[in-house]
Amino acid sequence: MEFEKSENRFFKNDESGKMIAEVTYIPSGEDKVILDHTFVDPSLRGQGIAAQLVDRVVEEMQSEGKKIVPLCPYAKELFNRKPEKYKMIEA
Repeated sequence: MEFEKSENRFFKNDESGKMIAEVTYIPSGEDKVILDHTFVDPSLRGQGIAAQLVDRVVEEMQSEGKKIVPLCPYAKELFNRKPEKYKMIEA
């Protein structure tokens, strides 16, 4: 799924403009961000969209040399479930 990016978030709107998926993060100092929120509309759950959103943040922060502190319960669980994939991300 393709996501749009705006300041400190990635998101997807449906054709009517309603937000159906979103991940947000907050800068924390110069070398970290706090991943604080992940949302996926109930009609899209179970398709891996939340993980795709988190991965977009991970990709961007890796390219910027920043670490991620996952405070969002979903992201925290994902980081714990797949430590081999996210081991260098969590601060």
